[in-house]
Amino acid sequence: MQTQDVTIKNRAGIHARPAALIVQTANEYQSEIFLEKDNNSINAKSIMGIITLGAGYNTILKVKTDGSDEENALQAIVKLFESRFEEE
Repeated sequence: MQTQDVTIKNRAGIHARPAALIVQTANEYQSEIFLEKDNNSINAKSIMGIITLGAGYNTILKVKTDGSDEENALQAIVKLFESRFEEE
């Protein structure tokens, strides 16, 4: 299992477009991928789950990956957050 904290840096937080990018990226990997906020853990392959996190600007999330390609999956998800979901 791999874990890493990420901070939401785009001003709008996680809305429909970033959520869709996370799901699209997560579905490229076989590993299980979860996002955690305030002890709530959701499947990163579920757009509704991601949106219901209510993660706004400067929120810190924990990304957890577990599976055969967990390291690559973690790097791909973290890269999305670091690029601000290509919004800014």
